[in-house]
Amino acid sequence: MKVTLLGELKMSLGLNFEYYPKINANLMEKLISVSKSNKHNWDPPFFTDTESHIDMGAIHQASKEFMSEKIKNIIVLGTGGSIQTLLALRHLSKKTLYPITSSRAVELKRCLDTTDPENSVVIPISRGGETLDVNSTIGIFLKNNYNFLGLSSKGTMRQILEKIGCPILEVPDISGRFAGSISNVGIVPAFLLGVNIVDFLKGLNDAYKEFMGFDDNLAFRFSAFLYNLYKKGYKTVFSMPYTLNLEGSVGLFVQETSESTGKNEKGLIGAYQSAPLCQHSVLEYLLGGTKGAVVPVLWTIKNEFPDFNLDSSIEFVNGQTAQTIVNYQADATFQALIEQGVPSAKISIERSDEYNIGNLIAFIQSTVYYLCLLLDVNWSNNPKVVIGKKIGIEALKNRIPLEEREKIRKELAEHKFHRDFFGIN
Repeated sequence: MKVTLLGELKMSLGLNFEYYPKINANLMEKLISVSKSNKHNWDPPFFTDTESHIDMGAIHQASKEFMSEKIKNIIVLGTGGSIQTLLALRHLSKKTLYPITSSRAVELKRCLDTTDPENSVVIPISRGGETLDVNSTIGIFLKNNYNFLGLSSKGTMRQILEKIGCPILEVPDISGRFAGSISNVGIVPAFLLGVNIVDFLKGLNDAYKEFMGFDDNLAFRFSAFLYNLYKKGYKTVFSMPYTLNLEGSVGLFVQETSESTGKNEKGLIGAYQSAPLCQHSVLEYLLGGTKGAVVPVLWTIKNEFPDFNLDSSIEFVNGQTAQTIVNYQADATFQALIEQGVPSAKISIERSDEYNIGNLIAFIQSTVYYLCLLLDVNWSNNPKVVIGKKIGIEALKNRIPLEEREKIRKELAEHKFHRDFFGIN
């Protein structure tokens, strides 16, 4: 039987996925069969349900005192899955978002210096309520009399918020990195920021209808592309977002790829740098460095907003829009990668509004889910993350000094690594 390469799929969504080299139809059918078989090993994907974990009536009731025009700043205390989906929507904000992901001094001090309790609301987010990065920053805002709207279910953070009597909305006990788009975790702060939640959820719903059918769709193609390269030894997916408005979505892709696939001694790690800046920092490696290690993925928007025409003495630049110039660079980089025999891909959405960002997040989450099925790993958990958290909390509780912490690491390394680990040159 003649083996043919898969042609381009027609889609009703404003999203396009282009990749090289192509996967032949026979291999694609085998991979679909593998994913269907492995799906029974793990929990079904809850993230396609955009209704069960959202109560817009409760959201309106809890947040009504923060909807006035006097509230200019939304300060979100959260990290990882608790904030990454929101960052994908931040460019659509009508108010100023301050994402505080830890007690890093510079960001925390800037937020306190540029906001006031009268024009701000603080939203701490934690499912388990024991996230140190969140709990360590609550007190400084309490001390300065900021208003709070809590997103929590249990633990220390819940107790703190109940004590001050602020409104609290529940966080479902499901994997945070996949939950942000379909629960209070991402929807509540996005709603307060003025994001069009209805259009965003419709974008998710429409895209999941396209992507979650266990057939030859764009999300499955992306997962199959990455999986086949993984089997050939590729371990890093390097993303190149050619607009600031995609960096939050790419950050979500980085987290979900790394945290979902990276277990049982398997998986790919995600990384990214802003483009076209990365063309001047890492492109030489991608084109001329070690082959067989990194998968470049370019992310673009066809019709960006805002955009404007450029005035330039360079004839072929003058009159073009700013984003048009950037998109030409993206396509040129993509072509250069193909010319050098580097497997690579390009993802493009029509525009960066709520509906299309919903499409994109559904594409990302469907892709990662399928990739985990192909690898046969649990897509929803992250069991190793708690190791460092426990070490950090114990060190803080016992006030272990810097020198002692270094001594512990040295002794541990002597035990874990053989003296000839690097061999003899």
